[in-house]
Amino acid sequence: MQVATWKTLALVGVLLSSAAVAAHEVRPAYLQVTEVSPGRFDVLWKQPILPDADPGLVRRLPIAPRFPAHCPESGRQLPDLTTSALVERWTLTCGETGLAGAAISIDGLPRTLTDVLLRVRLLDGTSVDHLLRSEAPRVVLSPESGGGTAVPAYLVLGIEHLLFGFDHILFVVGLLFFVRRPLQLVQVVTAFTAAHSITLALSSLGVVTLSQRPVEAVIALSILFLAVELARGARGGQSAMARSPWAIAFGFGLLHGFGFAGALAEIGLPESARAMALLLFNVGVEIGQLAIVGVLLGLLQIVRIWRIPVPAAVAQMPIYVMGAVSAYWFVERVLSMAPAAP
Repeated sequence: MQVATWKTLALVGVLLSSAAVAAHEVRPAYLQVTEVSPGRFDVLWKQPILPDADPGLVRRLPIAPRFPAHCPESGRQLPDLTTSALVERWTLTCGETGLAGAAISIDGLPRTLTDVLLRVRLLDGTSVDHLLRSEAPRVVLSPESGGGTAVPAYLVLGIEHLLFGFDHILFVVGLLFFVRRPLQLVQVVTAFTAAHSITLALSSLGVVTLSQRPVEAVIALSILFLAVELARGARGGQSAMARSPWAIAFGFGLLHGFGFAGALAEIGLPESARAMALLLFNVGVEIGQLAIVGVLLGLLQIVRIWRIPVPAAVAQMPIYVMGAVSAYWFVERVLSMAPAAP
């Protein structure tokens, strides 16, 4: 890789690493409302939990669904805790009017980075699907609001999963450090895409499933591996990654695919369009990945045109920042798997 190219990627690596030290992947929440008898609805609410240094402490996002005043709740069950979400169930009694023309909103959503996939199923077979976001945390249910918007929503979820998954971004940036030629860039991106597409599909369809916490810990370890390989190359040592970056990208891409599948594990895929939703989520991940690569290549072009000088110390810094960040993530994620002290 040319010196200017390497230094530019180094500078970008510093900025991304510094911004992501304390950051965690933002998973979507899921709200399912199913009419079980006229005017009576079962509610399923899956809310992401935040990782914490104390394995015995669970922190939830400050969000909660809000239903119309004429729909009092009853039968709230004790919440269930999974590895990544707090699951709650209760019943709404909305009378003869039901939820027609009613508004459903998510309190606190504008203060977060997460989205909420809302899925409403009525007795007459009508389905309403919406992706509620921080800028639009409210929807009014009506015949015009229904009709398959959940499937395109998976495209948005895929894009945001990549762009807000700082560990995945850091891994992609690390891969680009090893690119020497345009052909290698194509090989690396294609290998990583093919690999994570395979395991994303296998995991999402239930063919192969892995626990998310160990997967996320090993993903952090994969970034640490890249940092070690970069340090070895910077000192003039022989780097296996530099010789066959596409092979390493494919191998770790298989692992990252299981990480991508974690975003779908809690909300699932719509039964009527499982293949299409999975495809769109994967396409969204790829769009996010290509956006990152495109930004980096744009910065490289600016450096070539303007000949921006980057100090040698700055060029070396991201290797150690990347290593420190990934080591921190690895230790943190391993500790989160430890059983709580009695």
